[in-house]
Formats: sequence, structure tokens, C-alpha cells
Amino acid sequence: MTPPAADRGDAPRGDGDRRSHARDAHEAGTRALLDAIVAGDPNEAVRFGDVFNGLGNRSFGMLLFVSTLPAFIPIPGVGGAISGPLVILVGLQLLIGLRRPWLPGFIAKRGPHRSALGKFRNLLAPWLTRLERFVSPRLPALLDHRAASALTGLLVVLVGVLLSLPIPFTNFLFGALLLLFAFALLERDGKLMLIAWAAGAAAVVVFGILSGSLVQAVAEWVAMAQAKLG
Repeated sequence: MTPPAADRGDAPRGDGDRRSHARDAHEAGTRALLDAIVAGDPNEAVRFGDVFNGLGNRSFGMLLFVSTLPAFIPIPGVGGAISGPLVILVGLQLLIGLRRPWLPGFIAKRGPHRSALGKFRNLLAPWLTRLERFVSPRLPALLDHRAASALTGLLVVLVGVLLSLPIPFTNFLFGALLLLFAFALLERDGKLMLIAWAAGAAAVVVFGILSGSLVQAVAEWVAMAQAKLG
């Protein structure tokens, strides 16, 4: 039997019902996904190739989230060297318009342990609680349109390059910025993505172009590519 319209949620909702519904949606969002990934043997590794299975259009967000975690390793040079290339790989796929993430086998079979993810989840829990008060699925064109996805990918690549460079005291900053992109993709929030775009562009200008680090890195990579091709 088909339930009445009111039972299906088609009837108009009051403000309280809408807020409750939004909270339920958020509870089933980023935090629920992290809880599902963390559940299990804490000594077991969570393979990168498994974190985005079944997530549909949120798969890039979860892969970017997990790829960013090494940036918070409190050892100079280590976090960026691990996280930077992973983030760049994710950004390139958004830039060229892939609909589903792809990882080479040697990366897909590796990943952080559940215990490490659990500690990071617990650290982020208060911030996620605050974030969920403001985010909601909206402005999907800023997430799914080809040009918007390309812009997101470009900024993620550039921030990933900055993360991989030995710029002192910036790993946590770039890591937090990349998490902003990841949360926008996970929560399907176009307004949050607008904030991520603005913050990403500012980081690229201030730390990349004005400091000369990004220009120098790109010039070195171009020179190496020309040498190999030439």
C-alpha cells in the first residue's frame, strides 16, 4: 500500500521539522561515513581503494579527505611528501572531469590504519558538529557542472603542490584548506565550495605566486619534462 502523502514527507514541514530533518541528513553525512570507516579492527589498514566504494557523487570528497590526513603528521617534511602527491592525483581527476576516482594499484592497496582514522575523527568531531549547523545540500551546479569541477580540481592541484613543497609551518594550514574542499564535496554544499574556492585562490596567490614557490616548482617540473622528452 502506498503511504499517504503526509507519511511520505510530501506535506509542508514546519520550521522545527525542517531543522530536525536537516540535522538527520547531516548525521547521516560526513560523520556517519567516518564512523563506518573507523568501525572494525583498529590495527587493520583502510585501503584507499575502498574508501570511495558506493559513495556515488561524494566519492571524490571522501578520497580527498583520507588523502589529506597525512598532512597532519607532526613531523616536518613527512606529511606533505605523502599527502601532496595523493591530493594532486585527486585534483587532476576532478580537473579532467572523471566521474569516479581512479587510483593505481600500489596506492589503492594501501592506506591508514583505522586507529589513526579514529583519532582524527575524534579530533574533528567538535568541528564537524559546528559545521553541520550551517551546511546542507545546495547549489549542486557549483559541485557538478563541468567548469565548476574543473575549477575545484585546479585549486586542489595547486594547493596540493604547495603542500608538497618544504614551506615552513604551512602543512596544517594547507591540510585544513583541503579538508574544506573535502567537506564541501561530502556534504554536497555549493556555498561551502564557494568559500573553499576563495580560500584556495588566496592561498595560491599568497603562498605560491607571491613567494615564488609555486612558480619555481612548476618551472622545475617543466624543465624535467622537457629533458625527458627531448
